[in-house]
Amino acid sequence: MSRAYRTALVWIGVGIAAGLGSSVQAQDAERGGELYQLCGECHGAAGQGNELYLAPVIAGLPLWYVEGQLQKFKDGGRGLHFDDLPGMRMRPMALTLRNEHGDDLKDVSAYVLTLPASKPPTTLTGGDAARGVTHYAVCQACHGAQGQGVQATNGPPLASQADWYLLSSLERYKSGARGSSPLDPNGAVMRGMAAILVDEQAMKDVIAYITSLSGK
Repeated sequence: MSRAYRTALVWIGVGIAAGLGSSVQAQDAERGGELYQLCGECHGAAGQGNELYLAPVIAGLPLWYVEGQLQKFKDGGRGLHFDDLPGMRMRPMALTLRNEHGDDLKDVSAYVLTLPASKPPTTLTGGDAARGVTHYAVCQACHGAQGQGVQATNGPPLASQADWYLLSSLERYKSGARGSSPLDPNGAVMRGMAAILVDEQAMKDVIAYITSLSGK
C-alpha cells in the first residue's frame, strides 16, 4: 500500500469521525498514522488485536477511552504490576508518546479513531450465554445494555472486543494484576466485579453473552 493511499484512507476516516461529531483534526490523525506504525506491531495494522501478545482489539474504541488508557499507562496507573505482562509491555510504548513536535498521545488516538470496527471471531468454547446474561446484569450499568460502552462511567465498549482478551482481562482483574493501582479507580471497581465471577466457567459464560451483543 503506497504512502499516498494510506494518507487518503486516513483523511476518509477523519471525515467519518467528523460526521460523528468528533473534534479530531485531520492533520493530527495523519501524523498519528505515522506514530501508529509502532503500535501496529502488536495491535495489528487495522487495530484487530493479536492474541499472541495479548494485545486487544482497538479499532472501534472511542477517543475518550483510548486517550484515557494511554494516559494511565504513562502515569503508572497501568502496566507496573509484575503479573500484568501485557500491561508491562504496553507501558514503555506509551512512554514514547511525547509532546516535542505535537501531542503524540492525542494524535495517535485520533488515528485509532479512524480504524473501522469489526466483530472479532469467536475463539473460546464452553461458555453459556443463557447463564452469562445473569452475570452481565451488574456489568451493564458501566458498559451498556448492548456492550456499547458508557463514557459517563468510563466503561469501554465490550461487544467488539476479542473474547480471548476479555478472559485475560477478567483473570488479571481477579488476581489483582490489573486494577490495583490507586491511579486507576475504575480498575478498582472492575476488580470487585471480577470477584463476583467465581471461576473460569462463570467468566466464559458472561463472555459468551457479551459476544452475542450488538454493541449498538
